Amino acid sequence: MSGSGTKDDPWQLTTAPGSSEYTMYRDEDGDPPALVCQVGSTRLTYRLSAIDDLHAMLVEAGDWVPLGAADEQKPAADGTIEAWGRAPDNPAGGWYGLRKGYRGRFGMYLPPLLEELGLVELEHNARNNRARAR
Repeated sequence: MSGSGTKDDPWQLTTAPGSSEYTMYRDEDGDPPALVCQVGSTRLTYRLSAIDDLHAMLVEAGDWVPLGAADEQKPAADGTIEAWGRAPDNPAGGWYGLRKGYRGRFGMYLPPLLEELGLVELEHNARNNRARAR
């Protein structure tokens, strides 16, 4: 595993297609506790509960689920991890992203973390990647 997931030793990750590198770490003292995702100079934050909640959703799905990454301002395709990460009926009651204007890309940045943690299988194609629970 690359990194321990702390601010001083973040996870070193790559998007599913392998096109971008980024880091993530846990901020357990945040309100709410958060995952901090640093992509170049852009900082995104997601609820820390997203790790367990997304894994549980994928276990329940029982099969491959498309990632469907999209910016906050763009609609997410139905049936994707991105759409679930925004859905009012998910465990967070809506967006897992915490920073207004940067709440999207849940389907881009969370699945590689879950793969790093050994919780999911993730495809690594140029486009249209999917994830499923281990």
